[in-house]
Amino acid sequence: MAEPARQIPERLVDVIDARPVFTQGDADALNARFEGVDTLTMLKTVFAEGLAGNVGVVSSFGTESAVLLDLVAKADKAIPVIFVDTQKMFAETLNYRDTLVARLGFTNSSVVAPDAAVLAKKDETGLRWSYDPDGCCEIRKVEPMKRAKASLDAWISGRKAFQSVTRQNLPRFEVEDGRLKINPLGDWTKTDLEAYFEAEQLPRHPLEAQGYLSIGCEPCTSKVLPGEDPRAGRWRGWDKVECGIHSPVSPIPVIDPEDPANLPAF
Repeated sequence: MAEPARQIPERLVDVIDARPVFTQGDADALNARFEGVDTLTMLKTVFAEGLAGNVGVVSSFGTESAVLLDLVAKADKAIPVIFVDTQKMFAETLNYRDTLVARLGFTNSSVVAPDAAVLAKKDETGLRWSYDPDGCCEIRKVEPMKRAKASLDAWISGRKAFQSVTRQNLPRFEVEDGRLKINPLGDWTKTDLEAYFEAEQLPRHPLEAQGYLSIGCEPCTSKVLPGEDPRAGRWRGWDKVECGIHSPVSPIPVIDPEDPANLPAF
């Protein structure tokens, strides 16, 4: 009787992650190099010289998103544009996304969504936002975003320092888990954005005129009242200011020349 064929174990192939790992020193060097350089020139240079490796722009397609997207498109229309569809978005946001992508001519836009099995297990009723907004953001935005960024060396964010106190002193370049994070509009003011919208005749988010100044998921977004922080309409009534995709800002260091610690030792 013939012996049974010997089973050869499947060979495991080692995969080397060749993606660049950025350090805070890299971010500091980039911040120094592009200090005082206009945003469009900075983006063109970063893309042309490959300073950020494999880079994509992540957009919420909110009220101010058109400015960043227009600048990125002017620098390189082939840059990937990623939209996280939490499946709780306003219909107006989805339509606005399609309008901007077509208008600006991006050639590589994609949508990432929550895992259906996870939603069935952790948010079967679709009402988790009403009693656990952090948990809802985790499964509907943070985890999908993590998947979207997995192949990227760097990602471009639309954060701006003036939006809230949690975003003050926002640097252009920072590092998050070894990945470079670029905030091209970090030092832009509301006046700067309005002037750019006007100069480039960019389309507005249809909900902005109704008082929605910062737009996320429909259940957790409300109108902003006069005098309120632009992000006051997000998670109103909850002690929550971010969805979780942004880590706390590593502020630009401010040196006080009058501080004795900064005076010469001799």
